[in-house]
Amino acid sequence: MFVEEIKKELLESIIPFWKGMEDKSHGGFYGYLDYDLKLDKQAEKGCILNSRITWFFANAYLITKDESLLLYAKQGYTFMKEKCFDKKYPGVFWSVDYQGNPVDTTKHTYNQAFAIYALCAYFEASNDVEALELAYELFHVIEDYCTDDYGYLEAFKRDFSPESNEKLSENGVIAEKTMNTLLHVLEAYTQLYKVSKDDKVRQKLYRICDIIKNKVYNPSLKRQDVFFDKKYNSILDLHSYGHDIETAWLVDRALEVLDDVEVSNSISPITEALTEQTFKVAFDGHSFANECEKGVVNNHRVWWVQAEAIVGFINGWQKNKSDEKYLLAAKSIWEFIKTYVVDKREGSEWYWEVDENGKPYEGRPIVEPWKCPYHNGRMCFEVINRLSE
Repeated sequence: MFVEEIKKELLESIIPFWKGMEDKSHGGFYGYLDYDLKLDKQAEKGCILNSRITWFFANAYLITKDESLLLYAKQGYTFMKEKCFDKKYPGVFWSVDYQGNPVDTTKHTYNQAFAIYALCAYFEASNDVEALELAYELFHVIEDYCTDDYGYLEAFKRDFSPESNEKLSENGVIAEKTMNTLLHVLEAYTQLYKVSKDDKVRQKLYRICDIIKNKVYNPSLKRQDVFFDKKYNSILDLHSYGHDIETAWLVDRALEVLDDVEVSNSISPITEALTEQTFKVAFDGHSFANECEKGVVNNHRVWWVQAEAIVGFINGWQKNKSDEKYLLAAKSIWEFIKTYVVDKREGSEWYWEVDENGKPYEGRPIVEPWKCPYHNGRMCFEVINRLSE
């Protein structure tokens, strides 16, 4: 029943909604739908949003074998290739206008990583070798321009001269390095290694696992720290529940792809601790809180956090099926999502966030540069792939 409901949500709600965001006039997909479901056809288009939609349709095709979905993936891929890639300097822009002209020419490591993630998925779906070549190009951009002796740098101007990292900093701090960006470089490289088996990529995955284990993970608190200085010293007492449960399963996926017993034995206790700790402190029996800053919990129920919690808890259960608490937690969160987070209005998708009682926060858009089908779509793919008989 659980899997069937999620399959139905994917096929009858999420996929049709994002098909409807296709911009047939200017390419790619529209960039903004407000809370009142008013579409802004001239809103700027975030390159991360385009990458995530491309990734979504490529994977939707892989799971359904519906040829029409590959055309939507191609729509995103073509726009990325022609408009999001900078023709003058390496890398992918932050955003373009609705016609595809550069607006924000920042080069951010996070953005390069999501383009790699999308390109690998498109290659897997289409066998278009050019997509894999572009993914490699961005892998080299990250490794050549976005690294230092300690790990991964983040924010750059168009020509890769350094820039302040406002885009991935929140909670009143400006961080030189973030857990979030590192996680998504790991995610992108996992996908690139999966489709290529290239040893250069493999070695970088080892490096990222090492940084997560020795710098980002806080063993005394059983959580990851979030914002860091250049040397990965934490600069804020913040526990991001959603990122921790997402990290738990994404790191396990990387370990699975690396297939290295020694590294798995070293890192796997961390992913188990992250799952256990978020279950203890963020899950209330029905849904999953957002974060805790300096001891103060933010109880907003954010769409992506609920989706990642389902995947993370199913992943945790699959590692020890004798204890069903994580599976039951995943099913409880799905009940909360379908009752409160899914927007029942015609022509909508999921709310951005609701309160702990399920009341939507009005005013948050349904589509914008960060509001995308990647988290909820991926949750559907993961549940179907992991739990279908």
